[in-house]
Amino acid sequence: MQTFDSGGVEIAFLDEGAGDPVLLIHGFASNSSTNWVDTGWMRILAQAGRRVIAIDNRGHGASEKLYETEKYGAPLMAGDARNLLDHLEIPRADVMGYSMGARIAAFLTLRNPERVRGAIFAGLGANMVRGVGGAGPIARALEAPSIDDVANETARTFRAFAESTGSDLLALAACIRSSREKITAEDLAAIRTPVLVAVGSDDVIGGPAVALAELIPGAESLEIAGRNHMKAVGDRSYKEAVVDFLNRRS
Repeated sequence: MQTFDSGGVEIAFLDEGAGDPVLLIHGFASNSSTNWVDTGWMRILAQAGRRVIAIDNRGHGASEKLYETEKYGAPLMAGDARNLLDHLEIPRADVMGYSMGARIAAFLTLRNPERVRGAIFAGLGANMVRGVGGAGPIARALEAPSIDDVANETARTFRAFAESTGSDLLALAACIRSSREKITAEDLAAIRTPVLVAVGSDDVIGGPAVALAELIPGAESLEIAGRNHMKAVGDRSYKEAVVDFLNRRS
């Protein structure tokens, strides 16, 4: 992986393929390898004629680990994404984010619309506006001495996933405790960038895709049949829909 300095924070990224650029932003407790390489996304998009850039969000993967809550939050991480485009001298790119990455992609789109040619918000539907619940139980699960000390089922799932990706648990706890700036329906109504919303039909974390797409002028939606939050990311129909969305606009 390569690295660059984003306002004093070392950020790691992958950069493969050639063609129109697409920036991939992974979800919470994941990293570019788990979210985009292991699932085949990097290969498929490169084969589709794309330059594929995948960022490791601050506190995740090979990027710098920070332990203060004020150094996290989707707007700050959207700033890292914008800085990466600056670093690579890419004036505009398509952007796809999954779960937390979708929130980051949304802030990038809202605050820097001239840099985003098209956006895919995946793994996060209506709950981008409604919110996905309290961070306390998950943060405490990440801070627990052992996963055996975690009774909350949902929090235990996040702890297990964080361990499977080799994450820094305390950095993730700081990340999830950080301030969550809201994205409102009014914010989304102002988007003029082409958008695809893709969420699993069984994803109770993300919420329905169509409910979010209805808030964004001209947005398309994809319900990934039979998939939950964890399983949707590698789904073939999701990949085919994204490649089609990108190709139609190219």
